[in-house]
Amino acid sequence: MEPIAGDRLTGIETFVVAAEAGSFALAAERLKVTRSAVSKTIARLETRLGVRLLVRTTRSQTLTEAGQAFYERCIKALRELDDAQAALEAGHHEPAGRVRVSAPVIFGRRHVAPVLQELMKRHARLEFEISLTDRITDFVDDGIDLAIRSGSIADSSSLVARPLGSQTMIVCAAPAYLAARGKPAGLDDLAAHDGIVYARHGKVFPWSLRDTTGHAREIRIAHRLRYDDLEAIAAAAVDGIGLARLPIWLVYDHLQAGRLVRALDEADPVGAATRLVWPHTRYLPLKMRLVIDALLATLPPLLARRAP
Repeated sequence: MEPIAGDRLTGIETFVVAAEAGSFALAAERLKVTRSAVSKTIARLETRLGVRLLVRTTRSQTLTEAGQAFYERCIKALRELDDAQAALEAGHHEPAGRVRVSAPVIFGRRHVAPVLQELMKRHARLEFEISLTDRITDFVDDGIDLAIRSGSIADSSSLVARPLGSQTMIVCAAPAYLAARGKPAGLDDLAAHDGIVYARHGKVFPWSLRDTTGHAREIRIAHRLRYDDLEAIAAAAVDGIGLARLPIWLVYDHLQAGRLVRALDEADPVGAATRLVWPHTRYLPLKMRLVIDALLATLPPLLARRAP
């Protein structure tokens, strides 16, 4: 077998990132290089291999048949290299490198970012790229290493998921609002109340609440105020505008301070299962194990909180 020369690996990672990104511009952004650098690297790789890997137009980029076959083999090779590096790192004590993390906007800002920033203070060679978004990110297309997801996981066969807990939702209101309007005794009483609701792109999301038999019902409460931001809904509830249905982790401080109180007694409030998710791999790099352990130690107690 011909020995592997150093330059035979040149351009492989750039090619893989370009193939997955779908454009040289996005690949350049992920690799922290210029678009022209990506283009030149791919061109040199194609020249060295003597085959066209990508078909590029002004609007799109697609893999050739040879490019697709080469891509699949490159992915396997890079995965093996990653696993080999992870195995070597297992004996080291200082994590290094970048970890790309995706988390829901508010939960990520409040509870995930502080954990990661604390890790940065303790480990000088560790760095993070954090994407705060409420959409479900794609591990390949978005270049994500680790994500926090709520609800079902469609692509679970290729992922590892560790439970963090449930984002339990409660209906709450300011004491002054309930003093003026009364506390609803059950779901049917909600018809006499004003709500502050979550809406996005013109769509109002109903409340999912359990009745006395334990069955979930969708309630569309009357409202004059809607937001696409949960923190704004919480602030409006504190201001006495109406009833709000929010996760306990978001309003816990308001509940403890008495600015909000539980407005509806539910024996079994509806919640969304929340997990820490990452692509399946034989060996986890030290940097990933460190982040996963820190989040698993910190986040479950927050989600386990119950309304005072």
